[in-house]
Amino acid sequence: MINSRRLEDLHPHVSAMAFTFLGKCKEAGIDVIITSTYRDHESQDALYAQGRTVAGKKVTNARAGQSWHNYKLAFDFCPIVNGKAAWSDTAAFTKCGEIAESCGLEWAGRWRTFKELAHCQWTGGLSLADLQAGKYPWP
Repeated sequence: MINSRRLEDLHPHVSAMAFTFLGKCKEAGIDVIITSTYRDHESQDALYAQGRTVAGKKVTNARAGQSWHNYKLAFDFCPIVNGKAAWSDTAAFTKCGEIAESCGLEWAGRWRTFKELAHCQWTGGLSLADLQAGKYPWP
């Protein structure tokens, strides 16, 4: 089961945007950790089970093959405040989300349903159906 935190495991274009995102967050005085990048299908299904068939809070609506993480096109992050993960700091997440958008990423904090303040992705103009059909953004 793979649930990576390494930016190098992302699509090269997304990896570059993520490194830029981290640099801009640092310039803004915000420490950030990456909590998830690439996930294999087994790991995605385990997360999907959370809050459904396994104890815990629902953290995703995506089954295996339905997450941008499965295609190396998404990452999750958390701002660090006073040395601790600030999962409840909406203002910090919002600032980070704005920075992510300035880097060309889609920030899931803007989604109308199932907002994910900690999630960023790059679609490369493709849909999940495109990815599932074998299309993949350059290179």
